Amino acid sequence: MTGNSEVSENVLRLAEAVLFAATAPISARTLGQFLPDAIEVEAVLAALRARYSGRGIELVQVAGGFQFRTAPDLAEWVQKVVETPRRLPRAALETLAIIAYHQPLTRAEIEQIRGASLSQQTLDVLLELELIAPCGRKEVPGHPTLWGTTEAFLAHFGLRDLGELPLQEDLLPGIGSVARTEPDVAAEST
Repeated sequence: MTGNSEVSENVLRLAEAVLFAATAPISARTLGQFLPDAIEVEAVLAALRARYSGRGIELVQVAGGFQFRTAPDLAEWVQKVVETPRRLPRAALETLAIIAYHQPLTRAEIEQIRGASLSQQTLDVLLELELIAPCGRKEVPGHPTLWGTTEAFLAHFGLRDLGELPLQEDLLPGIGSVARTEPDVAAEST
């Protein structure tokens, strides 16, 4: 099966139900486990994208998988009826940005970059929201915990992967050329 027209309505309905019921993005591989053997997952995904194109919800690729999301142009209206999650405190947002751009790194490294101490409460908020997770230990005396972002971080910010993060110089106008460090591949799999 290679074309969208060859994907049966029943298969589309099944894929649609799985994607709708999932609480997190579903990878193409996982979706394929729910479909009949002879079905090409990419054809199903393409058919669903076409079906929902221009509608109130869209099938988007995010955080290494696929998920139905509200169309971006309707977000303002939907926010009026949907409970907005709590905003992150400034310290937590700063810490999360540092981890996202420099991961994996230790608490001491976060404090050094941030120029301020990091409270346990800030780490607890990010851990509770599953935006960060431990991703190993640094090979130095004391073996401090290394922190990195999670799939939930990607999903929360609507990113496919860490490569979609905006460049630091775009976030800090007037600072000059700020070198962007490439995230460690090992940290992306947390």
